[in-house]
Amino acid sequence: MIILKSQEELLLMREVGRLVVEAQVLIEKHLRPGVTTKELDELITSFLKEKKAQSTFLGYRGFPAHICTAINEEVVHGIPGKRRLANGDIIGIDIGVRLNGYCGDRAVTYPVGEISSRAKELLEVTEEALCRGIKKAVIGNRLSDISHAIQSYVEGRGYSVVRDYVGHGIGQKMHEDPPVPHFGPPGRGPRLKEGMVLAIEPMVNAGDFKVRVKGDNWTVVTSDRSLSAQFEHTVAITKKGPWILTEL
Repeated sequence: MIILKSQEELLLMREVGRLVVEAQVLIEKHLRPGVTTKELDELITSFLKEKKAQSTFLGYRGFPAHICTAINEEVVHGIPGKRRLANGDIIGIDIGVRLNGYCGDRAVTYPVGEISSRAKELLEVTEEALCRGIKKAVIGNRLSDISHAIQSYVEGRGYSVVRDYVGHGIGQKMHEDPPVPHFGPPGRGPRLKEGMVLAIEPMVNAGDFKVRVKGDNWTVVTSDRSLSAQFEHTVAITKKGPWILTEL
């Protein structure tokens, strides 16, 4: 578990966090029906090269791309390819970046063209769940206070939280302790301390919370083929409260 011990370290993580947001803004500008997920990946490949930064995903356990994509019933870890986006799709874009020895991680689920009211509500619920989790990321709280805030809100709105994939600590490595579940009772796990940095990333399904992995050994989909959405921020625990490092 990394605990940042200096303002300089925190500012380095803020710098990479801003870069992740710039990459997401670039993606959003190019999202339209007809674009392929491979084209979106190539866009970020060029962007990171220009910024002299690296994708934390490329090569991780053999992952072959710079970003992860997740369309409709796909939850996480989709591999960009020849598939073209269609009007009415939703697509999750997860971007992890390493710059100057530190990492940032941000996921957003976007609408493609005009989407259904159910899909729109799913996106709204998932993003609000992330916000409610972040509000609990304060010194002295327990880790599971974040988890409970997310789960109670999501289930109260009639949706479900994925159990098999969780958030994580982040710093000089993309994945560090502690794991950050998005479900569970409050008041459990380690106390949150100043200098901790967490990637909080609820994955929310319109149907059941169960998921499975497709034959490519990467792409995770909902078991009942219901829609899924994900939103993620990299968040630092500070004396002044949670600082979202991956926002402009």
